[in-house]
Amino acid sequence: MPVLLRLPVLPSFINNGLLNNLMKFIKTWRWFGPNDPIKLSSIRQMGVDGIVTSLLQIPVGEVWPLEAIEERKAMIEAAGFPYGWQVVESVNVHDSIKRGVPDREQFIENYKQTLRNLGKGGIKIVCYNFMPVLDWVRTNYHHQLPDGKETVCFDFIELAAFDLYLLKRPGAAQDYTIEIINKAKAVFEQFSNNEKKRLQQTLMGVLPGTSKTISLEEFRQALSQYQKIDTERMRENLYYFLKQIIPVAEQEGVKMAIHPDDPPFPLLGLPRVVSTLADLAAIIKMVDSPSNGITFCSGSLGARFGNDVTVIARNIALRVNFIHLRNVTQLSDGSFIEADHLNGAVDMPSVMLELIGEQKRRASQKSLDIDIPLRPDHGFRMLDDFNRETYPGYASTGRLKALAQLEGLEMGLRKTKT
Repeated sequence: MPVLLRLPVLPSFINNGLLNNLMKFIKTWRWFGPNDPIKLSSIRQMGVDGIVTSLLQIPVGEVWPLEAIEERKAMIEAAGFPYGWQVVESVNVHDSIKRGVPDREQFIENYKQTLRNLGKGGIKIVCYNFMPVLDWVRTNYHHQLPDGKETVCFDFIELAAFDLYLLKRPGAAQDYTIEIINKAKAVFEQFSNNEKKRLQQTLMGVLPGTSKTISLEEFRQALSQYQKIDTERMRENLYYFLKQIIPVAEQEGVKMAIHPDDPPFPLLGLPRVVSTLADLAAIIKMVDSPSNGITFCSGSLGARFGNDVTVIARNIALRVNFIHLRNVTQLSDGSFIEADHLNGAVDMPSVMLELIGEQKRRASQKSLDIDIPLRPDHGFRMLDDFNRETYPGYASTGRLKALAQLEGLEMGLRKTKT
């Protein structure tokens, strides 16, 4: 396992309780814009420092106008958040860039202009991902827990059933063991038409924050465009993109933060290049710049067997520009369930300690980016969340509980680990 950017021993004065009390992570909340049923006025009551949002109304690949950026920024500032619009999540990368086809040049130029406009608008952190065709993938948005709460989950057998018997992707059987194929067939044969429709709609949502889905035929066509793109080629396309945009980000004082693949392993024949410590180390080395950074997502990385999320945090902490904290329960067949933030496969106290240590290191070097934004990533649907429709994983009460858990954990560690 590669070792990258290992943290130095901290000066003794950095370890005192006084400095611990002076520092904290910036608590942020993902807000999907004016159409989000959770209003800014409600979020402000939660003690949130800043907002994470995106201009979802602008099609992927088009330039974000400065006027639209300033309008959204003013809306957030008017609600009274101390740190205002803290992070963009996401400026999505056009599929032509991911596939490396000739018209990527225009989309890269558009991306550069969007970064320039964000810089002029004072928005300095941009979360993005390099996942092909689909964004984060789950098979069930309403998995019920024994106590009545709902969470989202990824069932590997259901994914295989969709791939083999509903999508009927050419060559799909080569990606599964005989045991998985037999289990998937049994599951699919028991599905009602409504269950098949639910699975299709869940798997084929295009963008977070929207209800848009694509047809099976459109999906097959999109997948077919990646048939000749393996992991190496995908990584080359990411490298090309970063070489073009990072100099612009540097000029504008913008810090990019690539989000890990979710889930962090190949599926539906698509390549993955942001799934492991080795992947993240390679990305950081592609363009050596503070503007070429990482969104550290404990839940995404924690869904892959073999990923030690604490070790990953320790080794890439220097380039963490944005933090997502979430936990998962792993199942032996590759499935996972989003769990309570403090209980799951991720050792959250150890991860938090690594991130706190990085903040101390930055303080010791008088770095300008000490205030690292953190948000609770997803949350249970619980209590009055059942009385309103929200985007999957983004119920308000469940996320508020997660925010409180993480804030308490952070404060406790800062006060006791002196």
